[in-house]
Amino acid sequence: MSSSGTDRWAALDFSLPAPDVEETEPPVLLDYVSDGRIARITLNRPHADNAITTEMGALLTEVVEEIAVQTSVRVVILTGTGDRAFSVGSDLRQRKAMTKEDWLRQRQAFDRTLYTVRELRKPIFATVNGIAYGGGCELAQSTDFIIASSNAVFGQPEAMLGLAAGGGSPALLPRLLPRGKALQMLMTGDPIPAEEAYRLGMVNEIHAPGDLASAALRIAEKIAGNSPTAVQAVKRAVHLGEGQPIEQAIAIMMDAHWRSAVHPDRVEGIGAFNDGREPTFDDSDF
Repeated sequence: MSSSGTDRWAALDFSLPAPDVEETEPPVLLDYVSDGRIARITLNRPHADNAITTEMGALLTEVVEEIAVQTSVRVVILTGTGDRAFSVGSDLRQRKAMTKEDWLRQRQAFDRTLYTVRELRKPIFATVNGIAYGGGCELAQSTDFIIASSNAVFGQPEAMLGLAAGGGSPALLPRLLPRGKALQMLMTGDPIPAEEAYRLGMVNEIHAPGDLASAALRIAEKIAGNSPTAVQAVKRAVHLGEGQPIEQAIAIMMDAHWRSAVHPDRVEGIGAFNDGREPTFDDSDF
């Protein structure tokens, strides 16, 4: 028996609040705070399940570009306001009134946003609290890794709307999931819950919703306490070496290794180990 129309669109209703719901935009569409070493970016449109508007996308690009030049920032946490949704992707209400040209302009702007996230040299990870659909799921995939709440759900429903996913998932999802599972998600639009995403390797850790923020901070503090030069070097080696023949990937790794070997952080790290003290690494980019 085929699914009813209500069942088919139930998942997408998250990005289309009921008509009688007052949609008051918060004064800050995207919250950015930093304690110096750890930066937190929070998508802040909870009334719309953190759906991404053109304006929010532009702000995200601007913030990530600013973080890229702040040597004091060593790690970035990306999340969404509340425990209902990380983000349901592009705001379909805003897109409803767009011309074809408006749509393509927004698409170009979003492409820049996702590229900026993917190319950030500093470590950045997603803390997925609730729903991550469409572009929201692709935004999470664009980070270095994902941790999630137990109520998180990941989906790429674009095909249900007549679209081929265009925010990176056809390239990124098969790297995070078995190829067949990735294709099934992209072709059917069916989401997967956090437990399945964890079992298949898309998600690194699962926590109770109330514990997710503290878990993210624990990970961020661990990364921030390490040499930023070494952390950025291994990120670069992994990204550039992925998909390359093994000897070429190792050559990329060795280049990063030798550059870190002559950096002052190596002297400080080994010295601190031998002295039985905590190392003090300088704020510097690789």
